[in-house]
Amino acid sequence: MSAPSISAVQTLDAVTPAPSAPRKEAPWRRRDRRWGYVFVGPQLVGMAVFVVVPFIGACVLAFASWNGLNPLQWVGVSNFVTELHDPLLGRAIVNTLLIALITVPVGLALAVIVAVALEKLKTRTLYLLLFFAPGVTSSIAIAMIWQQLFRKDGAISTTISNIFHVAPPNWLGDPHLALIAVCIVTIWSSLGLNVIIFLAGLQNISPSVIEAARIDGAGVLTLFWRIRLPLLSPVIFFSTVIAFISSLQTFDIVFVLTANAGPDNATRTIVYHIYDLGFGQSHFGLASAASIILLAITLVITALQFGLQKKFVHYE
Repeated sequence: MSAPSISAVQTLDAVTPAPSAPRKEAPWRRRDRRWGYVFVGPQLVGMAVFVVVPFIGACVLAFASWNGLNPLQWVGVSNFVTELHDPLLGRAIVNTLLIALITVPVGLALAVIVAVALEKLKTRTLYLLLFFAPGVTSSIAIAMIWQQLFRKDGAISTTISNIFHVAPPNWLGDPHLALIAVCIVTIWSSLGLNVIIFLAGLQNISPSVIEAARIDGAGVLTLFWRIRLPLLSPVIFFSTVIAFISSLQTFDIVFVLTANAGPDNATRTIVYHIYDLGFGQSHFGLASAASIILLAITLVITALQFGLQKKFVHYE
């Protein structure tokens, strides 16, 4: 092949556009970026101080022995070995999983039923306020109120005794009933938020889809199981993930409702176990190892939920 001629090269140079100079950023863009940093900055600082730094500290302490006063002593993975062989941690894991397996399906099912019922009402503002009130109430206050209700001479025990003519149940003193009491309080306190979320999901369903199903002869139950529930599945999946994570972090209700996670550690949860190790016994290394174990359990359960969502979640 022959080399291109000088005229051809000159023609290509004339056709090829010269590289343009970089555009100068408008002053209003720089001003908006600075204001963006101002508004985002406090959130980033708060996340770094209260999330990132404590997480790194927990990862470090998980491989050390420290009581808060003496110097750190590196112990390797012995904290994890000790915790995995601790029967109290096993009891705490079982109790926490039981709370999650009871409160999540029961609580979400009740929330769906209430949301469907409220959807039929034209004026539901008062009901929404009443259901949502526990969501904005302090969990400590909720646990203290329910503690009085669960007393042997409280309203719940007295009502059961009068109706069924039996001795009033010792909700907080019986190992078989204490965990059920924790589940009842957890379901009641989280019901309002789930109702709001499900009601928003139901209202987001296109009325034309519902009307088409009714024209095809779908009844109330068929309309709910075949149309509403599948279209609501993304919202249900979101609420399920959040509810499971929240259940795995149960602490404040147990701390206030029962004494020392009793009776006989019947209500001992993983977070309470971490609190007891760290602030009760000053074993911060063991507490950090237990927190890493809780993180691993949470990640595994969340990964399973995301893996199974393809079987029941319909996004279209």
